[in-house]
Amino acid sequence: MHLQLEQWRHVFKLDPDRELSDEALERICLSGTDAVMVGGSSGVTFDNTVDLLARIRRYEVPCVLEVSEQEAIVPGFDLFLIPIVLNARNPEWIVGRQRQALREYGAIMDWSQIVTEGYIILNGDSTAARVTDAEAELDLKDVEAYARMADRLFRCPIVYMEYSGMFGNMDDVKRVRGLLATARLFYGGGVDSPEKAVEATRSAHTVVVGNAVYHDLEQALATVKAVKESV
Repeated sequence: MHLQLEQWRHVFKLDPDRELSDEALERICLSGTDAVMVGGSSGVTFDNTVDLLARIRRYEVPCVLEVSEQEAIVPGFDLFLIPIVLNARNPEWIVGRQRQALREYGAIMDWSQIVTEGYIILNGDSTAARVTDAEAELDLKDVEAYARMADRLFRCPIVYMEYSGMFGNMDDVKRVRGLLATARLFYGGGVDSPEKAVEATRSAHTVVVGNAVYHDLEQALATVKAVKESV
């Protein structure tokens, strides 16, 4: 996999549309996390994305962009993650925006830097669910079906279970991880303490910590050690 994704256990996700001090960013980038992901569900622009990238590039941590807006595609990231929101009711988030981006940039894209994510959004109250009109009220069989679709049918390197703001059902997460053949399971949502980070690590391949960075930085930073030690 690209950039040894199969070795990533902990990732910080930073939103270009949210304020973060230079001191906080330095602590995040030097924390020992495996990578920093840049992305958000709203308010992401070229200007705030390029600004955050320039600040992160002072450090050696791998930095990847999760593309949500075509206008905010900024060169210079190590990888570009392309979400396919499998349970979106609006097809724009499954194939529409991807088609638009390929129409514009397809002939010049470096495909070695592109990684698709099979997204399953599971918190109906989240901004991501509202933006994509996701059908978030899914039973386990539906989630398993979407995971198999991403893994076996679409051959996505990443399956992403996104609870966005709430801590999910770890039994379901572990079940999904167990049925994946080649994809890596990323989990995001509600990881705001070392204890939850350990739970998530036991269930998913890679734990993504996002909102906690902005609400309680000390607890967010403590998740790195918790994940590494639990592995």
